[in-house]
Amino acid sequence: MEKTIVCISCYYKGYDFMDECKKLGNKVILITSENLKEKNWPWHAIDEVYYMPELEPSVWNLDHLVQGFAYLMKNHQIDAVIALDDYDVEKAAMIRETYRIPGMGQTTHRYFRDKLAMRQQAKDNGISVPEFSSIFNDAKLHQFTQDVPGPWVLKPRSEASSSGIKKINSAEELWPAVENLGDERYKFLLESFKPGDVYHVDCLVYNKEIVFSCYSKYLSPPMKVSHEGGVFRTKTLEKNSQEAKGLEKINKEVLEKFGIQNGATHSEYIRGIDGQYYFLETSSRVGGAHIPDMVEAATGVNIWREWAILENALLTGNKYSVEESKKLFSGLIVALAKEKHPDTHNLQNEEVDKFLPIDYHIGIVYKAETAEKVQQRLDEAALIVTEQILNILPPKDKPTS
Repeated sequence: MEKTIVCISCYYKGYDFMDECKKLGNKVILITSENLKEKNWPWHAIDEVYYMPELEPSVWNLDHLVQGFAYLMKNHQIDAVIALDDYDVEKAAMIRETYRIPGMGQTTHRYFRDKLAMRQQAKDNGISVPEFSSIFNDAKLHQFTQDVPGPWVLKPRSEASSSGIKKINSAEELWPAVENLGDERYKFLLESFKPGDVYHVDCLVYNKEIVFSCYSKYLSPPMKVSHEGGVFRTKTLEKNSQEAKGLEKINKEVLEKFGIQNGATHSEYIRGIDGQYYFLETSSRVGGAHIPDMVEAATGVNIWREWAILENALLTGNKYSVEESKKLFSGLIVALAKEKHPDTHNLQNEEVDKFLPIDYHIGIVYKAETAEKVQQRLDEAALIVTEQILNILPPKDKPTS
């Protein structure tokens, strides 16, 4: 029997997810931003589309969204509501709660969207996390700066990626930054800046069990790239390595304690100079920055399509399992380019899995049988990109679509 799946996205993403949903015999409805009308959505897979005006980038009027959804409910039996981007998690949770549609509700969604909520949840459950504080109260904030030496990081509680994050080196620097937030102050938190290696774990969860994981290490952490410009790089890890085992342990604790039951997750951790792994943040969606392309090159698993198959299994009562068809190493490099379609002639080699078609960017996914070969190709590419292709723009307060 045909099921009806509503996909919500204020960014252009999720092509493979919607395509797979349609292949599985479902009806697909897309709700997206008005300014994305001309994007190359999988129109063959979309039965109906509705557009929301943006109040500011990625922000919709949630009351209007909920009211508009009532129109859909009159003529459709909605079986699932899927948030395709971090910014859509809150929207989807509100709709599920309002119309009693199965899936993650508003309480659990905060652990995957609100950085203050997720840090408190981690701390309450004995999971290592950098020292942090809300910034609602002056006295509490002052005490935190006395107890936890700088530098610190001033972070938006609900921004995606590394946008809006500021490194603060002293109390003299902190207070003007806090005052400048004005009425938006409650939307931020302060966290100890912890140097170390940053990792990400990309998972699929089915009936509360992690059924697929890919462990990776950022060579250029997103925060550094978003603030200083340059080249974004990440690579997959050997699953039996000490790094992967450390990540597996803390990631299992996080996903279990945060209460996710089904879906895709992208979580980030840091290994401090003390060798300990600390939780940074998590999200109930597929990783961004073309990380799914890297994951697929290494494992053969297309996380977007597998997520669709998993959701379909939940709706139909079928069992779900996922198999890795490859056991390779892969790496990803993405950078802003001066030209709309930069010349890739000097970057061709047999380890290239694909060049990513992104306007005014250079994006390459590598795959090889050894981690050393992937690292070599990433290093070579970073040199060529930096010298010949790279364009550096000042960081924006919010990411753009």
